[in-house]
Amino acid sequence: MAGARPLKLYSYSRCSTCRKAIAWLAARELQPEILDITEQPPSPAELEQALAQLGRQRLFNTSGQSYRALGAAAVQALNDQAALAALAADGKLIKRPFLITDAGRILTGFKEPEWAALLDLQAPG
Repeated sequence: MAGARPLKLYSYSRCSTCRKAIAWLAARELQPEILDITEQPPSPAELEQALAQLGRQRLFNTSGQSYRALGAAAVQALNDQAALAALAADGKLIKRPFLITDAGRILTGFKEPEWAALLDLQAPG
């Protein structure tokens, strides 16, 4: 497919959910471009696209240390632009894994049925 963008997966090597997502993709012979979310977080444009598709609640890693350090109330008080700036500045604030499909659709977290539906894949077996 000329001009198609490959799958892009922002992940964190110490995250078991990210490792599970990578293994799930590999089992389906999908090889995304894998980027370390802490060293190279999604771009502001990608985060803005995710916000439009998913809403704020699905963007923040609410169980992470960075989120707890900021505090839920402080995060809730941010307007969308400030929230996007905070996410772009600290990849550990972003819910992971963070998948961008070749069509520009975005998913955060790893829920196998959601990923299979988005990628139009059948369950193995």
